[in-house]
Amino acid sequence: MGDENLPERARLHRELRHELRHELHGADRAARRVSARLLASWQRSQEYGVPVESIEPVFSGVEGRDSLFFECGREVLTDLHRTLADEPVSLMLTDADGLVLNRLSGDTSLLRSLDAVHLAPGFAYAERTVGTNGLGLALADRAPTLVRAEEHYALSLCTFTCAAVPVLHPVTGRLEGCVNLTTWSESSSGLLLALAESAAGNTAALMLARSRGREPRPAPRGQVFRVEVPRLEPGSGTLYPLSPAWTDAVAQAEAAVASGRIVAAVGEPGSGRTTLLAQATRRRHPRARILAAAAPAPQDVESWLALWTPELAKPDTAVLVSEVDLLPLWAAEHLRDLMTASRPGPVAMTALEYDAIPEPLAPLVDAVVTVPPLRERPDDILPLARHAALRARGREIAFTAAAANALRACGWPGNVEQLQRVVHRAATRADMIDLRHLPPDVLSGSSHRLTRIQSFERDEIIRVLGRPGVSMRRAAEELGMSRATLYRKIAAYGIRVPRGR
Repeated sequence: MGDENLPERARLHRELRHELRHELHGADRAARRVSARLLASWQRSQEYGVPVESIEPVFSGVEGRDSLFFECGREVLTDLHRTLADEPVSLMLTDADGLVLNRLSGDTSLLRSLDAVHLAPGFAYAERTVGTNGLGLALADRAPTLVRAEEHYALSLCTFTCAAVPVLHPVTGRLEGCVNLTTWSESSSGLLLALAESAAGNTAALMLARSRGREPRPAPRGQVFRVEVPRLEPGSGTLYPLSPAWTDAVAQAEAAVASGRIVAAVGEPGSGRTTLLAQATRRRHPRARILAAAAPAPQDVESWLALWTPELAKPDTAVLVSEVDLLPLWAAEHLRDLMTASRPGPVAMTALEYDAIPEPLAPLVDAVVTVPPLRERPDDILPLARHAALRARGREIAFTAAAANALRACGWPGNVEQLQRVVHRAATRADMIDLRHLPPDVLSGSSHRLTRIQSFERDEIIRVLGRPGVSMRRAAEELGMSRATLYRKIAAYGIRVPRGR
């Protein structure tokens, strides 16, 4: 690579390394020494118009301090700070846009220097604003990042070394922000990234523990994509008619696919976004191969792209890229280039919301279809439950009236995926699904966090009341409480009691 093809910062990097290490490297050596991620970040920084000499971040004020992420992250960093109080390191939390939320350090000299470059609460340090830096690159690529002194884009930041690790919400997978550790450039950085990774991991774990105990979204590893040949699933959905809200959304997507537009299905995880796109594509292209590629873990992105992107050139293959909002920026740029080069077949994607689609991919989207969450489609719950039971057992499975009412009354925060898990487990245990086959979370409408003792008490009440023929009097006697107390606890825990009890 010649000098004319390098960003200005790469050429300066060669000179700076000469000053720091008293050795001179040509442009080719300089480009090879710099990682592909860093070089791409420098190129973006130059395109953003970030000045090389110094930066002036914008003060935006501090918001987001009432979030679960900030609550848990601050607790983790406070504990870590106690062990590093005498070390020249600053510990920070930022939101998903790079806005610094807080800062901890026992080194007053370091704090004064950070203030001089505005790396302080209330200032935004996103890559677009200040160029390549640890937290900005970590947020852009959604990957742990260490940016050493001379690797910063702005020369005014070259006195620091930064390690940053993004934090994803353990339930939704949404990018919440990052943990950033900054020290002097001459200090050892060997353990800096490891400390940041540990703090980020502890923050996510604490968030999970305080998120009403819901299970995190499983890490998308192993199966990086699947190719569906023309057959019943996906594309035809369930064997049962679904609500107008669903069928209208499918019709919108089908119209976009028919006109050759790239369509994005947006909505909550688990709501059926990919299934909706598959149905719409199958209707317009009944003989197409449907390739569904879900965003992988950050360390698997490179192999993920290499495995399935050759399919883009095949005219008989429809490509559905799920959860593009979880892709690092460089992967989104690579995907954009592939899609714009030559794409003869249908392309669609899913994301949490349109604004979450990575900037390189957003301009490619011609149509947006919103997929309602399951709680807004109550008429779909029983058809989907019957379909899930059919797939689990290979035949029709009945539901008692009490179980059907409980399923309809549940809020289903995990949407269709949660419903399918619940019904699959119940269907493998019984030929007719009743209340006793459903987990307590489905039967309880309580919205506040319960202690371990309260959860045990709630589950026992549900277990006893779920037995056929048990009256309220007999249930109270078995539980060792009066009927009045039992009624009070049923109301407090939001337990749904079958009619006639």
